[in-house]
Amino acid sequence: MDKKLQKAFNDQIKNELYSAYIYLAMAAYFEAESLPGFAHWMKMQYKEEVSHAMKLFEFLNDRGIRVLLQAIAQPTLEYTSALEVFEETLKHEKEVTSLINELYELAKQVNDNASSVFLQWFIGEQVEEEKNAMQIIETLKIAKPEGPALIMLDRELAKRE
Repeated sequence: MDKKLQKAFNDQIKNELYSAYIYLAMAAYFEAESLPGFAHWMKMQYKEEVSHAMKLFEFLNDRGIRVLLQAIAQPTLEYTSALEVFEETLKHEKEVTSLINELYELAKQVNDNASSVFLQWFIGEQVEEEKNAMQIIETLKIAKPEGPALIMLDRELAKRE
């Protein structure tokens, strides 16, 4: 594998783990706000991001490439509302989409077909990630933050498997 592509894959492992860390911090915020359904949703998101990092980790291992783990920055710990959290979620997912697209373009540029095919799954996954955040944002805009609809949404988010 091209050295620049190896570095980019290692960087993306860090990015996926950072995403997981962000969502775990968001879960902690929701727990402190007595919104266990929102916290559950974020904990599930955390697990999903760890699984993404592990897909990349295993892909490198399968190709005989050493994984080089990197430091992860501290995530934001405080928010003003559930809406702000999900607006930040969408913003972050759009950043991840951009990073995955750049990684895919690099794989194509260096003619690494195995990496290109592998990364197509991540491209499709990012469409789903952005859609989920957008749907919750739209629901939160309808549900007043102080109203009973927030509690109903909390219960709905608790059902995520």
